[in-house]
Amino acid sequence: MSQEAVADIGLIGLAVMGQNLILNMADKGFQVSAYNRTTSKVDDFLANEAKGKPIVGAHSIEEFCKQLKRPRKIILLVKAGPAVDSFIDQLKPYLEKGDIVIDAGNSHYPDSIRRTQELEKDGLLFVGSGVSGGEEGARWGPSIMPGGNPEAWPHIKEILQKTSAQVNGNEPCCDWVGDQGAGHYVKMVHNGIEYGDMQVLGEAFDILLRGVGLSHDEVAGAFKKWNSGVLDSFLTDITAQILEHKTDGEATVDSILDSAGQKGTGKWTGVNALDLGTPVTLIAEAVFARCVSSLKSERQTAAQKLKGPAKESFSGDKAAFINDLEQALYGAKIISYAQGFLLFREAAKEYGWKLNNAGIAKMWRGGCIIKSVFLGDITKAYERNPELESLLFDDFFVKALENAQAGWRRVVAQATLWGIPVPALSSSLSFLDSYRSADLPSASLIQAQRDFFGAHTFQVKDSAKSDKFVKGQPNHLNWTGRGGRVASSAYAA
Repeated sequence: MSQEAVADIGLIGLAVMGQNLILNMADKGFQVSAYNRTTSKVDDFLANEAKGKPIVGAHSIEEFCKQLKRPRKIILLVKAGPAVDSFIDQLKPYLEKGDIVIDAGNSHYPDSIRRTQELEKDGLLFVGSGVSGGEEGARWGPSIMPGGNPEAWPHIKEILQKTSAQVNGNEPCCDWVGDQGAGHYVKMVHNGIEYGDMQVLGEAFDILLRGVGLSHDEVAGAFKKWNSGVLDSFLTDITAQILEHKTDGEATVDSILDSAGQKGTGKWTGVNALDLGTPVTLIAEAVFARCVSSLKSERQTAAQKLKGPAKESFSGDKAAFINDLEQALYGAKIISYAQGFLLFREAAKEYGWKLNNAGIAKMWRGGCIIKSVFLGDITKAYERNPELESLLFDDFFVKALENAQAGWRRVVAQATLWGIPVPALSSSLSFLDSYRSADLPSASLIQAQRDFFGAHTFQVKDSAKSDKFVKGQPNHLNWTGRGGRVASSAYAA
């Protein structure tokens, strides 16, 4: 094993993602050092996949660090959590001021904020980078979302941008996201949107299978058709391939247990949205849908005890209904991404980040799981107006939602009549209806209820005529005549 400083960058963690990312960087002309805690994996990798490529290996952290050119650039692709901190602690004795540690795993953004601050005290530059695209993306070009200490960016920019997916020939799906934990935050929201995209596609499959009565091949045909239009995306494409796949002559998907797993990034997005008071409803419903799916035995009992509408054969125009469903998916997708970018807006305020929305959309156009033609339209919207308050205020999306609404409503109504669950399609439509309501009587009533039972106060509309109310100030009413004049302190939980 070489102990000379020959490598442009090093990577720790030789699972599938790590190996493929090393091979990708080597193909782009960079010399890479590889290390794994189980060192036999290093030898096996060098003797097989890495053979003949500009890749060296190390059997210890010390040897690994000696192989790296200064400033040392190290990518960690290990399990998120304590393992990341453990490797950072092992690396520190062999690092010097200005060396760079890049955590490319699925870490939670608060951990990246902490690590950026802690390593800065030691003179080290930390980068928390989201990487999306799975093993194929890692090998041939993923979407890379780096954030952390900005002093690191000039040193790693060329490597990361050349390693990332390229759109339109030479536009890298990688750019600097922002300070501290911004990189992993953007990846977290990316994964949340991914949950939403997968859920609405799953609901469409269920509607066409159980509602319309199509075969798996016919449903796959609908997805293929959609993939040539506004729904052109990686997930639409692979869904068609999955539905066509057969095992011993039967649709493979029918043999898969209907209990969807999750690793936490969608939940993190939902929890953060609640913390910031941002209505990311579609992602939240997608997470809850997976939770419901995990209640398999309870659902089997409920299927026997809880009756729904009687099953009826579809008698309408199938082609027209499939077109309606395409518009429902498109409308829900617009809402999901608009909600994601609303969350970016509030996070930027909360954490002091300056996020480039057009740049984020560009990074997602290729390499990643949610890559789609649709992201080009989002990029254009934020390029037209970098200060756009909401994606739903852009003229392109205003028109798209106007065109999608009629079919979207028909699909949600029909699914409800059939008793087919559509939590994401329906919640996104409800969000649209709430968002476009200048007045929400339900919210007025809730504030009245809160003041009635807890003296929580309320503010009045500009149109309120009674001189008993003070506009612009908290008001409390003695609703029953038995209450007092003292109101509860106002605070946000």
